[in-house]
Amino acid sequence: MNWHEMEMRAVYGETLIELMDENPNVLCVEADLSKASGTNPKVIQKHPDKFVNCGVAEANMISIGAGLAKEGKIPFCASFSCFASRRVYDQATISVAYANNNVKIVGTAPGITQGPNGGTHMCFQDLAIMRIIPNMHVYSPCDVYELRAMMKYMASHKHPVYMQLIRPKVGKIFDDSYVFNPEKAVVLREGTDLTLVSTGYMTQFTPQVAAELEKKGISVELLHYPSVKPLDEKTLIASARKTGAVVTVENQNILGGLGGAVCEVLSEKYPVKIKRLGIPDRFGEVATEKYLFDKHGFGPEHIAEACRKMAHSI
Repeated sequence: MNWHEMEMRAVYGETLIELMDENPNVLCVEADLSKASGTNPKVIQKHPDKFVNCGVAEANMISIGAGLAKEGKIPFCASFSCFASRRVYDQATISVAYANNNVKIVGTAPGITQGPNGGTHMCFQDLAIMRIIPNMHVYSPCDVYELRAMMKYMASHKHPVYMQLIRPKVGKIFDDSYVFNPEKAVVLREGTDLTLVSTGYMTQFTPQVAAELEKKGISVELLHYPSVKPLDEKTLIASARKTGAVVTVENQNILGGLGGAVCEVLSEKYPVKIKRLGIPDRFGEVATEKYLFDKHGFGPEHIAEACRKMAHSI
């Protein structure tokens, strides 16, 4: 199957069915947004006994998920990223992480990909607020192959997880041979002049940026972080030591997410010049992706310009 030709949410639904086929403990738990998550109708049709709709009650969904996990089930609890992080934060903290229950929380349509729904639904904080919860793993896959590998890992390893899920199609980075390891960043390209660090939705743009800069004599090392927590510090420090400069880019507020994590590590262990790209501490708005990229300065051309300036400043 050509997974990369499908929407990410469709691949999420299909992969969830595969996991349910293999393990009767895997459950799909929704809060009345199953069409948006990609689990309706296919998961309902294939495994109606493993599909739980909690209604418009996201906090209750997480509490139900925690109870199911306590009984040995593996619930994948999905909703819009704003609801799966901000709205359920206490339940995620106490019922899931504090109790160390094996709940998989899936935040769909993160960041600017919520464009049509505007500021109330456009969550730029989920990576930041979820990564400061003890016991919580925080993941952000960049393409369908990484999503599938990540979900398989999640179903077979026992710990709380928050995972971002892009809904539409995204660019292909990996293939079926990809194996997810939360302890390791992925070096997509080696370079010497600066390090470009990305996660999730923004990673699809970085190979072309690096290729264009290579034509201008700028060698960019690309690091993709599928896991924001745990964070592979060793690869980051080694790359910063080699290049002496770092640019981060994420579909998030620049405070507290990937950029924050990178700054925390390097400021303590190997200080270098860093430029963070993303949303500059603002709320969202109803807008196109291009408008938001241009307004906040973190689209492909902005990434290239930031890398060029960084390379020429060292």
